[in-house]
Amino acid sequence: MRTSTIWKVVLFALAVQAAAMRGAEAAISCSTVISDLVPCLSYVAGSAANPTAACCNGVKALNAAAKTTPDRQAACKCIKSAAASYKYNSGKAGKIPGLCGVSVSFPISASVNCNAIH
Repeated sequence: MRTSTIWKVVLFALAVQAAAMRGAEAAISCSTVISDLVPCLSYVAGSAANPTAACCNGVKALNAAAKTTPDRQAACKCIKSAAASYKYNSGKAGKIPGLCGVSVSFPISASVNCNAIH
């Protein structure tokens, strides 16, 4: 369940990243995405009522790190790959941006087309 929560958080982070600046080459790694989102696992897995401060800080850090279009697309693909392998509460994942005060330009969803993120 922890891994599934991580991936859900990663999906959220990708959504946040989509709002960031465009770029040429992806420099963000899947391990960075996961590391930033691990604190959100307890919330996305359903055991916590709200995301922790560490979760929100991770989401904000990921948003800041995903400055280019390739970064955001890579993060999205990482999140989707992980989410496909684990169970998570998609409704909770979609609420993370608002609860953490982060603006995103697309919905946090497993159906997001990562290649369409700019």
